[in-house]
Amino acid sequence: MRDLHLPGRSAVYARNGICATSHPIAAEVAVEVLKSGGNAADAAIAGALVLGIAEPQMTGIGGDCFVLVKPAGSEDVIALNGSGRAPQGLNAAELRARGLTAIPIQGIEAVTLPGAIDAFCRLNADYGVKALAEVLAPAIRYAEEGIPVAPRVAFDWADDLPCLKGAAREFYSFGGKAPAVGQVFRAPGQAEVFRRIAKEGRAGFYEGEVAEDMIASLQALGGSHTRDDLARTTCDYTRPVGGDYQGTELLEHPPNGQGATAILMLNILKHFDLAAMNPFGSERAHIEAEAAKLAYDARNRFIADPAFTTRLDHMLAPETAAKLAALIDPKRAMPAAAPLTEAVHRDTIYITVVDRDRMAVSLIYSVFWGFGSGLASSKFGINFQNRGAGFTLAEGHPNEAAGGKRPMHTIIPGMLRQNGRVTMPFGVMGGAYQPCGHARFVTNLTDYGMDLQEAIDAPRCFPGPEGMEVERGYSDRVRAELAAMGHKVVIPATPLGGAQAIRIDGEVLVGGSDPRKDGCALGY
Repeated sequence: MRDLHLPGRSAVYARNGICATSHPIAAEVAVEVLKSGGNAADAAIAGALVLGIAEPQMTGIGGDCFVLVKPAGSEDVIALNGSGRAPQGLNAAELRARGLTAIPIQGIEAVTLPGAIDAFCRLNADYGVKALAEVLAPAIRYAEEGIPVAPRVAFDWADDLPCLKGAAREFYSFGGKAPAVGQVFRAPGQAEVFRRIAKEGRAGFYEGEVAEDMIASLQALGGSHTRDDLARTTCDYTRPVGGDYQGTELLEHPPNGQGATAILMLNILKHFDLAAMNPFGSERAHIEAEAAKLAYDARNRFIADPAFTTRLDHMLAPETAAKLAALIDPKRAMPAAAPLTEAVHRDTIYITVVDRDRMAVSLIYSVFWGFGSGLASSKFGINFQNRGAGFTLAEGHPNEAAGGKRPMHTIIPGMLRQNGRVTMPFGVMGGAYQPCGHARFVTNLTDYGMDLQEAIDAPRCFPGPEGMEVERGYSDRVRAELAAMGHKVVIPATPLGGAQAIRIDGEVLVGGSDPRKDGCALGY
């Protein structure tokens, strides 16, 4: 239990249902859906769509999602891949011929087709109990009426504002400026899109006037995107990948998500006695950082579109982890993290819901960078993601950019299972940090016996491309010790990610939400 004399927050305890996410209005919407007879799938979709209005710099209907679902009455977990594909016209050889060595982070070349809406419609049809129109009603309301800009949202918005161009600047700025805390953001164009989806299902988005607005806008910006590219967008059901750590099974979404990276990290960390280390000391931070460097290097080599990921078994094999663990010097840092083959970012939203029947949903939804590509459709203001920046232009690489292909994704929903029973849906936001965040969250729970809120609150560090990012929650002494080991220590300008989790504990649910964000856990 936390020291009640000190600032902090308690976990939320409830019996009938809990939502944990990064904005309180979205959490409230999800709980109201549960109270009115919806299930966890309905509530997660409703909350996620509201988050696109509450945190438009983080996510929106022009983006992608990944979902893990534990149906009621089952301990099985299903994965739903709601990531879109590159337009058929994308060609890596042509980009290389233009002198490019990477996909422009916020160029039209980075815009992939939006997959989230197709996935939400499928999830509602296959697992929801409410009509799609009922699930969309809160998003319609808040898009019309608006939502006051929360403190963390305002901070990120100001940071991301310079990327907005053309129509995006009209729809997502206030006279060319970022909003102040408490200013109300409205998106009436998106409200109209929601109404069309409520009436027509996926066709209201992928066909008709909304589709025409997106494709005409992309083509006017120089994109090769076509109506056929958009119409072919479809989600896929698949199976999670998993790995055991100290009797806890970590379930992750398979490629093209990077979830296998977290499993590999934990497999490497098994070779060290983390429990004997100070949880907030330099020794643990160092070992974790070195494991991350090695796991991310493997990620960059192997993870791609599912049809092109051929060495996943090798990546997750115990022998691979053992060989990598042997490369770690407990006293000295490797020279640098392996160069990332995908663009590094820190923007996304995560929502998790568990209902009275113990259906559990772990859902992550993003436009990749802050405001994605910085581009938007001219009529409805749909912000286009830049997920194509996750491709590489390296010839012959599994993740080489190509038309009709899905890029490697950073967003990863997670679940934990113990003794065959799902015990915790959870997620850690923060772009490239996410696998490291998953591994740290699991080791906080298992090696150090933290409860889920403590595990979320605990300080974080990460070997990023600019150096060893160490949050201010660590002491100056730890920073000095890490520097002495050879790490280039920096304090990140923004905290590392955010997290939410729900523990399923018999008839009681326990929810936690990260104070690094504006959100909360709510239950009833």
